[in-house]
Amino acid sequence: MAKKALLITPELCIGCRACQVACKSWNQLPAEKTQNKGSYENPGDLTPTLYNKIRFVEVPSEKDPIRWLFVSQRCMHCEDAGCMKICPSPGALYKTKDGIVSFNQDKCIGCKLCIAGCPFDIPRYNQKNKISKCNFCEDRVANNQPPACAKTCPTGSITYGDRDALIANAQKVGYQKLYGQMDLGGLGVLYAFKDAPKLYGLNENPRIPESIVFWNNVLKPLSYIGLGGVVAASILHYLVIGPHKEEEV
Repeated sequence: MAKKALLITPELCIGCRACQVACKSWNQLPAEKTQNKGSYENPGDLTPTLYNKIRFVEVPSEKDPIRWLFVSQRCMHCEDAGCMKICPSPGALYKTKDGIVSFNQDKCIGCKLCIAGCPFDIPRYNQKNKISKCNFCEDRVANNQPPACAKTCPTGSITYGDRDALIANAQKVGYQKLYGQMDLGGLGVLYAFKDAPKLYGLNENPRIPESIVFWNNVLKPLSYIGLGGVVAASILHYLVIGPHKEEEV
């Protein structure tokens, strides 16, 4: 079955944040009290009840006093997902036949290792210490419906479809290389950028931390067979969190 994807084109985004509202509505996520911190961007970051956020980027411009870029921030649904590599609880994070990286809060143990494994700083944890992030509207996709954000976007800044078809269509209109096209095995959320990714708030070459790769290839198999499980867990904690330090009085 063809892998599904979203294509984000920031230059088409008008910052209306209808996608944020649609996401909250479909996933029944409660509103949050926010505080103005001197920016039109609201809320200022992803939260356990905000899966999709429009990042406001102000950059200098030769033609205008300032140039606005509106960039959708959410889980990238990586093919080679660092969060899944490091998660010690089977089934807490899983991949669907459409390539979606989804989650099961009932199986989440609250270790927060997925945060260390994500190159994009996406996973959040709710008050019950359970993972929370964009699930690509998994239930809608399973019923041949587009994610709520793509369904409601009024300008076509967020489009949904077969991944290969989205890439081909973007190339036809001049985007020869999309952000995420090859990164981490291929992202489920692609970006059509006119400038360098850094300008939009994304790293040029996202990589899974080496400590996560070491855990997945060496330590994780040891923990599965029982022998060395405690040692493996201790080493992983040291690599990801660091040594325990006593606070000075």
